[in-house]
Amino acid sequence: MADLPPVAGPLSGLVVADFSRIVAGPYCTMLLGDLGADVIKVESRAGDDTRTFVPPVRGDESTYYMAVNRNKRSIALDLADEADLAAARSLAHRADVFVHNFRPGGIERYGLGYEDVAAVNPAVVYCAISGFGSREGAALPGYDLLIQAVSGMMAMTGEADGAPLRAGISAIDVMTGLHATVAVLAALNHRGRTGQGQFVELDLLTSALSSMINQSSAYVAGGVVPQRMGNEHPSLFPYGPFPTADRELIIVAGNDRQFRTLCTALGRPDLAADPRFATVGLRNRHREELRPELASVLATRGADEWAELLTGAGLPCGPINDVRGGVELATRLGLDPVVDVEGVPMVRNPATYSLTPPQYRHRPPALDNAGEEIRAWLASRASS
Repeated sequence: MADLPPVAGPLSGLVVADFSRIVAGPYCTMLLGDLGADVIKVESRAGDDTRTFVPPVRGDESTYYMAVNRNKRSIALDLADEADLAAARSLAHRADVFVHNFRPGGIERYGLGYEDVAAVNPAVVYCAISGFGSREGAALPGYDLLIQAVSGMMAMTGEADGAPLRAGISAIDVMTGLHATVAVLAALNHRGRTGQGQFVELDLLTSALSSMINQSSAYVAGGVVPQRMGNEHPSLFPYGPFPTADRELIIVAGNDRQFRTLCTALGRPDLAADPRFATVGLRNRHREELRPELASVLATRGADEWAELLTGAGLPCGPINDVRGGVELATRLGLDPVVDVEGVPMVRNPATYSLTPPQYRHRPPALDNAGEEIRAWLASRASS
């Protein structure tokens, strides 16, 4: 496990009021916390929903909750309680960044909407995340699975003759959290130059459409509605799993040079010289003619032997690992994927910095673990 030096993060000194729950908002605020921000996680008395998302667990704690909540301090507040609501407003008025994922209109009834907060705290960067935006879709609740379905992502995931499938992770939540992080950092940069805070809004549906890149562009720019193709790529071949003598191997030939490399390594340079396969577009058009030619050669050796040979030739390839295999590979490559956060092993922030590396100061907090401390801090600020 990697041990990083205790260097002040680039966001040290900033206070983030995190009124979000589940994944998209908490992932954003965890990344801000990794960079040094003081993230105060405001939870209901019952706690973040993901505390109950079990199994799996570490001890009696949900590993789902752990995944997106390090580097935070928790305070449990009942916004229907007058004293707790006053504490919530006090925190909002002192925060540099305010993040929530209440349904549009939901947080405003507590006097915690952007207009109310900015009236007292005009420099606040206020980030609101919803499922379907604050216009016609304001009343619609948004969950990752639902967005995967309605955005078109599920319709193009799965085998061509099979049912639509969800991604194996909360892909839209994570991508929205990343978009939110970028948006908050950009707004902080603007504030640093002008002193002005601002309202930042993101929704899961638009984040999904943006994150589907070439597939959403296929429809928007080309009028083509992407369909399920299993592990096939709509624009590249060979690009995917291929059977070998023992198991499948991922082989990537993303351009003409890589295809020539593949053919040479397979002992079939004639395939690269075949006019049917000379370019990316031609290989796509003739993929069903090329596939058996590749398969017949690959069937002569096992996946590990081919992986060593093809990797040695400079071609991207590798086995289909489970998550354990992925973590072990990153470890073997010296990427130090796991960090110890106060006794909890966690996947590290993927960014590295030469001067201000991410820090891992706090394990995912127990519910209300810093409630008394945060209330005292707010009271001291109010009296100063």
